[in-house]
This record gives sequence, structure tokens and C-alpha cells, in this order.
Amino acid sequence: MRSFRHAASILTLALLATPVAAPAAAPKTDDKAAAADKKDGDETKLPPLPADKSITQSVRIGGRTISYRATVGTLPVRDEKGETIGQVVYTAYTVPGSDVRRPVTFAFNGGPGAASVYLNMGAVGPKHVQFGAQGDAPSDAPIATDNPNSWLDFTDLVFIDPIGTGFSRSLVDEEKTKKAFYANDPDIKYLSKIVYDWLVQSGRLRSPKYVMGESYGGYRAPRIAYELQSQIGVGVNGLILVSPYLDPAVGNGSTALSPLPWMIDLPSMAAANLERQGKLTPQAMAEVEAYTRGPFATDLLLGRSNPEALNRLVERVTQLTGLDPTLVRRMGGRIDTGTYLREIHRAQGTIGSVYDSNVTAFDPFPWAKEQQSNDPILDSLIAPTTSAMVDFVTREVGWKTDARYHALSYAVNQAWDRGKPDDTPVTDLRKAIANDPKMKVMIVHGWDDLSCPFFASRLIVDQMPAFGQTDRVKLDIYPGGHMFYSRTDSGAAFKRDAEALYRG
Repeated sequence: MRSFRHAASILTLALLATPVAAPAAAPKTDDKAAAADKKDGDETKLPPLPADKSITQSVRIGGRTISYRATVGTLPVRDEKGETIGQVVYTAYTVPGSDVRRPVTFAFNGGPGAASVYLNMGAVGPKHVQFGAQGDAPSDAPIATDNPNSWLDFTDLVFIDPIGTGFSRSLVDEEKTKKAFYANDPDIKYLSKIVYDWLVQSGRLRSPKYVMGESYGGYRAPRIAYELQSQIGVGVNGLILVSPYLDPAVGNGSTALSPLPWMIDLPSMAAANLERQGKLTPQAMAEVEAYTRGPFATDLLLGRSNPEALNRLVERVTQLTGLDPTLVRRMGGRIDTGTYLREIHRAQGTIGSVYDSNVTAFDPFPWAKEQQSNDPILDSLIAPTTSAMVDFVTREVGWKTDARYHALSYAVNQAWDRGKPDDTPVTDLRKAIANDPKMKVMIVHGWDDLSCPFFASRLIVDQMPAFGQTDRVKLDIYPGGHMFYSRTDSGAAFKRDAEALYRG
């Protein structure tokens, strides 16, 4: 789910990855012929995945019961010769007998290497399992309950697991897998085709279409929308970007001269500090943002040649973050994420999460120079999300498989070719909106998120043209962190704002 925006962050999956087997593959029942053509030495020869399976379920949302069809299915990925090289497993929730005007939303998580279970069972799917908040533990019973904040009452939902995540897998060797699936551009190409294939297979090309992406999924969504619009021939009505990783080029360490990395992080640190004091309000944050755009940036650029600027910087950053002034002065008012997460909770012997710095866990090595443990939220959410999803797929739906489910694949993240950091998502977003005067975009963040800070999106949105209407690209921020929807109130507010976008 991480955006991996912070190259120096202590929590990148690539740095923490342990060697895992290359993505395994197995053909679907109707792809047995493709499997038979493989060479004897092909290491991807595995039993086929089950045939698509659907069941009827119901959920209570907004005081009414909604009956829906839950489907676990597989779509093939083919190369330019027409050979099946991968299988994408999706989970779809559709309301039978609906009008053709009922929207359908395609949802992607990020990583790269994350399955879509987080948006599915954490945010907008019909069933919900708790994770990502203070007090949640890996040993909590992974029992899914009705999700009052589900979007199923106003849109069908299709959750897509990219190759190497969930049960989705490659049918080619490791080298071909990396080339075909584990890089920015190929990822966009095949996932866009998967969206198209589902629409054709399900007879939904006439339906309003939305693309939703969280974190690196927020990098994917605008690019997929533009690919669908300009190359495949499918118009997208709207985008929902959840804690998006929109602009790799402005990340921490992108340039030694730019104040942007420090500007982007500071408001989220200040928001977390205000929340700890019970003082977090939009008005308070408006003051923080104004300071960050103005005096903070100016004093940063003045540098050490101006002692008065440094003194102002230290005093204000200390006040905003709650950190020790000696530490702030030693760092010149430039507080990196890793230091902040370690130091702000050091007195309690705990460490904060990059996804929500007010969600903490005990630091197993409090005297070590650098953090030697994984992220508190990352480590606590793998068990409940994996167990809940596998239980749903295999026991409830009856899609029986003994393949391993990857809620978060360290191997995929480690193998990913990120290319040269650039602003392609923002470029494609601008072009897609400019091409379609009816398309709308909703960008949402949690105040406390330090993996994909809200202020980056604020600056990006403020630099975009008006595109005819100022509200076509809307930015909303809620209490919480990267997965702000894990807080019931924030999830409810997110749903209200999204439904207004769809209904509008």
C-alpha cells in the first residue's frame, strides 16, 4: 500500500523484503491447452485455478438490505502473439437487475505489490474487517461484518489484484514476468485491458465507469483512465484517488535544492501533533498550510547564511511538530519522516506508523541508532486482511484453491522497475480531464499520512488549470492517516462526498 515516496524511509518494502519465490502461475480450467504447450522445464507449471464462482449475499446499508452477487473470477493476460502469460483474479460485487445507468467502479491498491483487499474489506466493499487503527492486533479475529460505509448502494464494485498479488499470477518465467508486469508502463497497459475485458464480458460498456486507486493505485488510476480513453476506447466518468502517490518527481531527496520534500511533510506532522492535543480542525490546518507555503519555504531558501531565518524556522517547526527544539535545531528545521516517527513517541517506548503517525507499537529495539522493526500498521494488517479474504473466497464463495494469497507481496515490490521519477500521472490526469469536460476527480487524504502526505496533492491541484469548473478536481481531507477509512467517521464522510460525486 505504500507509495514509496520517501526514498530514505525506514519502511520501504524493498529494503525490508525477504527472498520469496518468484510469482507462481497456474492456468484457468479453460486455459489447459496453453499450459500443455509449455516446456517441461517451465517452473510455472502448477494446477489450474478454479472456474469463476458466484454466490448471492446481502448487506445492510443505510437502513436497507441490498441483495448482491459476489463473484471471484479470472481474466487472462495475453501477449502480442495471443498467448496467455498471466491470470488476473478479481472480486466483483454487482446488484442483479439494475438499470444500465448503474455505475461500476474498478478499484486498485498500490505498493507496488498490494492486493485490492484493503479497499475491498477496509473501505468500500460490502463486508468489513477492522485494521489500521490504534489497538488493532494481528491476532484479532478476522471476522467480516456488514460495512455501513460500503458504496454498493450506489455503484457496483470490481476489485482487481495485479499480477503477483492476491491469487493473480504470471505464467511465464521470472525475467519475462518482470518485463511484462513489474514496471510502471506495462502495468498500466495490461490492467487497462483487464478493465476493458471485464466490461465486455459482463456487458457493461454502457454503464458509467469510475476508476479508484489507493497509494500507488493513485499513480495507476489517472494513467489507466487516460489509456482507456485515448487508446482502448472506453470513456471514464470519474476518478477517486485515495491517499495517492501522484508525483514521484517531488519525493524526498529528489533534488538537494528543492524545499518541496520538507514542505510536503510538515503539515502532516503538524496535523498529528494537533490531533494529539485535541486541536485538529480545518481552520488550524489552514494556518499551517499558509505558513508552509510562505514563511517556511522562504526561510528554508534563505539557508544558513541568515541566522534569523534559522531561528524562526526552529521555533515554528518545534511548535508545529512537538519535537525537542535541540533536535529541530540540529536538523536545521528539516525533519525527515523516519526521525519524526521515532522521536515523537520515544518517551513512551513506542514508534509511529508512516501511514498514521498516531498509530503506534512498542519499539523492540528502543536503544538502536535506527529503527530495526517494520511499520506498526503494516505488520498488524497482514494477518486480518489475508485471513478474512481467503476465508471469504474459499469458504463463502467456494472458489477452492490451495494457492497462497498475497495481500502484500514483498517480492513484487523488490522486483519492480520504477523507471525515472516523473510526473506522468499528473500529466495523464490533466490530459484526461481536458479531453472529457464531463469527467470529475475526487482526491482524498488523511491528515496524518506521511507516506503520501496530503499537501503534495494540495500543491498539485492548485497548479492545475480550472478545466471549466473549479470543482471538477476536488480535494477532501479527513481525520486519520493513509487508511483514514479505518476510522468509522472518516469512512462515512468519505462515502458522503463520493456519493455526491456519483449522483452529481
